[in-house]
Amino acid sequence: MGLVHADITLTNAGDLEVLRRKLIEPEQVRRMTVSALAYSGAIMMAINETVKTQLDLPVIEYRTARLADDSTLKLEVVGPIEVRFANRRCLTEAFVLPGNAEVLLGAVPMELMDILIHPAQQKLIVNPEHPNVAQLSMK
Repeated sequence: MGLVHADITLTNAGDLEVLRRKLIEPEQVRRMTVSALAYSGAIMMAINETVKTQLDLPVIEYRTARLADDSTLKLEVVGPIEVRFANRRCLTEAFVLPGNAEVLLGAVPMELMDILIHPAQQKLIVNPEHPNVAQLSMK
């Protein structure tokens, strides 16, 4: 199976809350569409410094993460971020990778949105068993 990329929309979820309170206009909400690697081997989402800066995401904490080359790195965790793909959305936090690293959509946001990597089509898809609304298991 090759690498699967998908366009996702990232929004500063803090801006959405301020918008709900009618303190800003819709055009003031910071959002951007990025191409992300759908990677179920990563638990969390990971963005780069450019995305963090453009969305003006606050640092929540610092965590150590093990990278693909087995090295560990102390990284910022930012959020909350609203992630949208097709007719799905979720709120999550993200690691900030150095420089202009590739955005990774990890297993947790994919599970929250009930989306799947389709290996034969090599694309990200909405779960065909639940095409209209995400379904999560509570057991």
